[in-house]
Parts: sequence; structure tokens; C-alpha cells
Amino acid sequence: MTEGVINMMTTRTGRRPNAVMRVSPQASGVPILAMFVMFAIILPALYPAQPRPMPSGLFQRLLLPSYSLLWLAALPAVFLKLLWRARRQPAYLRHMCERFGVYRVHAPGPVIWVHAVSVGETRAAAPLIRALLERYPEYSVALTHMTPTGRETSEALFGAESRVLRLYLPYDFGPFAARFLRHFRPQFGIVMETELWPCLLAACQRQSVPVLLANARLSERSARGYARIPALARLTLGALAAVGAQSDADAARLSALGARRISVTGNIKFDSAPPESAFALAARFRARCGARPAILTASTREGEETLILDAFLRARADSPLEALLILTPRHPQRFDEVAAMLQARGIAMARRSTEQPEPLPPETRVWLGDSMGEMFAYHAAADVAIIGGCWLPFGGQNPIEACAVGTPVLLGPHTFNFQRTADEAIAAGAARRCENADAAMRTAFALLADQTARTAMAEAGRRFAAANRGATARTLALLDEILA
Repeated sequence: MTEGVINMMTTRTGRRPNAVMRVSPQASGVPILAMFVMFAIILPALYPAQPRPMPSGLFQRLLLPSYSLLWLAALPAVFLKLLWRARRQPAYLRHMCERFGVYRVHAPGPVIWVHAVSVGETRAAAPLIRALLERYPEYSVALTHMTPTGRETSEALFGAESRVLRLYLPYDFGPFAARFLRHFRPQFGIVMETELWPCLLAACQRQSVPVLLANARLSERSARGYARIPALARLTLGALAAVGAQSDADAARLSALGARRISVTGNIKFDSAPPESAFALAARFRARCGARPAILTASTREGEETLILDAFLRARADSPLEALLILTPRHPQRFDEVAAMLQARGIAMARRSTEQPEPLPPETRVWLGDSMGEMFAYHAAADVAIIGGCWLPFGGQNPIEACAVGTPVLLGPHTFNFQRTADEAIAAGAARRCENADAAMRTAFALLADQTARTAMAEAGRRFAAANRGATARTLALLDEILA
């Protein structure tokens, strides 16, 4: 189930604001008594008994209709939030009809549905999608997202592939889900990580469309949230045909919540090999940096840039090294915001988007990586990578790309989204954990001065990435089992 679903049903603060905004009957203006009258009289008729075993009892029968009614009540607020987001990211206004199950594009031939909510999931899905295109040459792939950045990422990855359709997944209201399935008629579906929707999965189950949850991960924190609504969690996870979990711990947490037919397939992100074009671009980046060593801060989140910049300036003042800070915000809608912050503080900076052929001037302290789809190149160009999202409690971004190109990794205290990967990278010698941004910068400058340590971490990172490949093949084998 999605983080957004949890936000609708509990008061926990979600970590994925792009899924669904938190709502309540009171906020929507629907009286509670009227809601329960509709649950008991009208909506059960719209959702007949499932052909496959589902939880029994009146409460269970009313659960999905109740959830659907919450969605119906929330739709005006959801629409307003789309408009609000579009103030900073106008792309939210494009293809809006798709979010309500109305599509203008048609797929030639049979369809495989793959859902990747945003940027990280889309990148993770890339090896699997390429394998599916090779395995099923007569099929098209309907690749759905929830965010414009996810859609832009798929355009960058598969823009030249005519068999990949880039779409928004409709909001999880029964009629919208029905229109989506009726329009594309997928033969089977693959959902990346934990972005699951109860109504859509129930509709897939009714229409005998098997859905595989691939690359599934579930942190302890998220599992506690799902456990607050056990009936809906069990209903949703029980509608899956199978689950390919990243680790034994993920599998155990998903099983406890009601998932079945679980296999540990590993993390598909390890199968995303850096393309040769990334190394060519990295060489251009290095030329732009000049002779100075470069510290990359990769995929930073809101509030982290100030912490990291302050720590960098303090560490740089105490070091004889004239290091350059490469700052790459996670979300493109924040590029201008971060640039304005740097300018307001009087920091000499340059932007990737205004690239010049000559090296950066020596007085430039920060190079702002305001581009998408070039993270492999940023990592390969850097001497040390400080991974974003883990200096404030966002859960962290994954360090796999840095390890794959042999860049030493520094992680913060908040890595619960990628806990196993972070712990194993540290154990392998590919990464180090630092308690805060100041400690990370001191460690980064120490590594810049220690070529032997950097080389050892680089080699450990490459070995770590290579040892964990193979999840795509294991996922395809699991898919064969459910389609047999």
C-alpha cells in the first residue's frame, strides 16, 4: 500500500508527498453519518464479492467501499493540491485527464503495465523494462507514474523506444481504475517497490490481471504505519499475485502484513550499469571542475543544502585544499530556489545548465548540478560523494550509483529507506557513516588528502555493486512462475 494511503487512514506524517494528500471526512465536508449510510446501502452493490478469497465479515465487505468513498470526498482537495503544486512545477497541469482515467494514447498490441511512482523507482525499473522489451518483442509497456519528474525520467531513459508509453496512473477511485484497465487491458502488471493502490489492485484481481510487486522494500517505520490499518493492508497485499522483496527483512515485514508468495529477489537498482555516455560526460564535468578536487552532495532534500554548505565552508577554511562543492538537489523544482539561496549568501557559484567549455573560475565555490538524468556522471566526476536525504529525517537516497562507479560514499544518520543497502555498503568498506554534516565534510576533506583510503573505498564500492547484481533475472523468473 502507498505511503499516501497510510496518510489518508492515519495521522502519521508521510514521507512521499507525491502520492496522496492526507484527508478526513470532516475536512472534506461529508458528514460521518451519511458516509456510513452510503457504506452500508449503496457502495457494497458497486463492489461485488471478489472471485478469489477475500476477508469475510461485514467490516471487511465495507472496507474497500469506505476507502473509495474517502477518495471521492477527497477529489476536490486533491485537484486543488494539483493546482497548488503547479505554481512551482507547471508540469503538474499537463496530461491531467490521465489522473482521472482518461487517456488519448493507445498501445499497439498487447500491453504490460509497469508502475514507477517517481524518479528513483523509474530508474530502478529501467533494467527490468529493458529485459521485458527484449523478452516480449510484440508487447508494449504502459509505464505509469505519479509525478512529472518520474515521467521526465522515463522520457530520458526510453524516449527513443516507441513501445514504451509514458502515462500518469489514475487516482485510486474505482471508476478511474476501471477506465485505466478497460483502456489498456494489460496482460499483467509490475509495481515497483511499495506503491500499491487498493482499488486498482482489487480491479486487477476481479479481471484476472496478475500483479507482481517487484523490488519491494518496507522499512520498520513504514511497517508500523501499515500495521495501524491491518485490514486494508491485508486486503491490498493479498490481491498481489507475488512479491519480489529486496531482502529477508523486507519479506518478513510484508508477510506479517498479509503478503503471500514472497521471494527474495534482491535490489534491481544494482543492475543499472552506468552507460559509456555517463563516463564521457563525467570527463567533461572533470574538465569543468579543473584541477581542484570535487565533493559531490547527491540528491539533497529541502533544508539539507544549508547544513551542507555551512559545513563545507567551515571545513574548507580549515583545509589547505581548494575543493569544489558540487551540489545536486533531488527535485528539479528546487533548482532555482537553491541557486537563489547561494546568491543571497554571496557564494560564488555556477550552474550546470549554463555550461561553458572553459574550467570554472578559481573563486567559484559551488557548482550547482541543475540537470536530470546525469547522476552517474556526477558521481564518476567526483572524488567523494555525500549522499543526500540522510542529514535530515527523509530516509536517505541510495548509494548504489556512487558505488558502481567507484566513488567513496559518506552517509548520514537517517538511512531508513535504504537501511540494508547502507549497512552492507559500510560493512563492505565502500561507505562510511557520519553523525552530521560537519562530520561528513571533515571526513570528505580527510579522504581528499588520503589517496590510499579513497582507492580502497572505490575498489570496495565496485566489488559491492558487482556482488549484488542479478535481481532482474530473479524477478523475471518469479514473473514466469505467476504467469505459468
